[in-house]
Amino acid sequence: MSRKLSVAVIAGSEEEHIAACLESARFADEVVVIVDAKSRDRTEELARGIADKVIVEEWRGFAGQKALSIAECSHEWALSLDADERVTPELRDEILALLAGEPACDGYKIPRRAYYGEKWIKRCGWYPGYQLRLFRREKTTVSERLVHEGFEVKGRVCKLRNDLLHYTHRTVADTVAKINKYSSLDAEQKWERKRVSAFAVAAHPPFAFLKKYVLKGGFLDGAAGLMVSLLHMLTNLLTYMKLYERRRGELTLFAKFDRRDRRR
Repeated sequence: MSRKLSVAVIAGSEEEHIAACLESARFADEVVVIVDAKSRDRTEELARGIADKVIVEEWRGFAGQKALSIAECSHEWALSLDADERVTPELRDEILALLAGEPACDGYKIPRRAYYGEKWIKRCGWYPGYQLRLFRREKTTVSERLVHEGFEVKGRVCKLRNDLLHYTHRTVADTVAKINKYSSLDAEQKWERKRVSAFAVAAHPPFAFLKKYVLKGGFLDGAAGLMVSLLHMLTNLLTYMKLYERRRGELTLFAKFDRRDRRR
């Protein structure tokens, strides 16, 4: 007996991507979309033309939105997608064949083929970039992280062979805006466990670039590999600068209180 599948998608202002994402998921028995209430484009309208269920919800963080999307699904198995991802025909057929039999595992990691513009980035540590996205809902929870959230499955996890496509970097301007947002979340996430010095702000970003461009072979991806490595360095730089700025602000505040106490 074939097991039914729900596809769960979270989206902000994604009118450029949402239709193609949902079209690639039409093979599922149900498609559920959670749209950020602050979306200011046609994302909701386009989603309603394709999906079975569209819910507009105040943003509760990446983990919160994904948890809601899974909770709103009706079927035993769920496939979680971001709005800028696509299911390839080969991946579709592999998933359908898997669910037509008796799945040996409770969750499946999928290789993800990420693009910079129209260029598939094969190096930089990006590929295969396995993502745990297909799972039995009753055995799955969402990790509580501000950024780079993921799914945790209580049971056996296996890997699929065919790729999920990820159109993550459309333009430099779009990517820089995304980096500013993600670096703030990453800095907030690291705040309680990481103390940053001025030396760390200077030293970590160049190493982050060299790791992607040289050690991970980004130079073999040509100009796109260079751009990706530089953007990774910028993300790292902004994260450490924001940590350092917050740390200095905290020290300045404590110093002000200390001076007040001494005058009393």
